[in-house]
Formats: sequence, structure tokens, C-alpha cells
Amino acid sequence: MMNLIMSSFMIITILILLIILLTLISKKSFMDREKSSPFECGFDPINSSRIPFSLHFFLMAVIFLIFDVEIVLILPITIIFKYSVIWEWMLSSIMFIMILILGLYHEWYHGMIEWAN
Repeated sequence: MMNLIMSSFMIITILILLIILLTLISKKSFMDREKSSPFECGFDPINSSRIPFSLHFFLMAVIFLIFDVEIVLILPITIIFKYSVIWEWMLSSIMFIMILILGLYHEWYHGMIEWAN
């Protein structure tokens, strides 16, 4: 029991010494208004947070996410090809790619892909 108490005391002592040592040798930095404020993707955190952002930028981000998920779904198709009948694989692949092409055409037709309006 005494050995456990001595070990605990030594560990606490070493931790306190390390905290003091690291506090003394750490790089001191002056508190800066820009460094202490959060950075939010180009928005100025000092001004009002209710400033409207570009809806076009939001739609472009959603389109990017859709096509990013599409890559994750297309990659396993090559692995499935080994274990399935070829006409099932071709049919599912063509259906999936046609849905993506129709979605891309819809976005293009409505001008969502063009950045400058």
C-alpha cells in the first residue's frame, strides 16, 4: 500500500514539474485580435454573422459533394464486375451513369455550373 502511495506521489510530482518547465520554456505569444478570433472560410468574424453569402457558392459546394460521393460509388463497380453476371453489371452501371449525366445536364441547363452571371 505504501508503495502505491509513493508511486502516485512521484507521478504527480513529475507531472507538476513538467507543467512548470513547459510553461517556462514555451514560446510566449502576444494576444492578437486576429489570432484569437475564429477563422470561418473567408467570412470576417468581427462583423455581423448575418451577412448573406453567395447562394451560387453553396450550390457549387453541393454539386462537388454529389460528384465526390459519385466517385465513391463508382469505384466498387469494378470489384462487383468479378462476382456478377455481365449484363447485370452493365445495366446497373449504365443506369447509374445516366442518372449522373441527367443531373449534370439539369444543372448545366439551369446555369448552376456557370460562375459568372
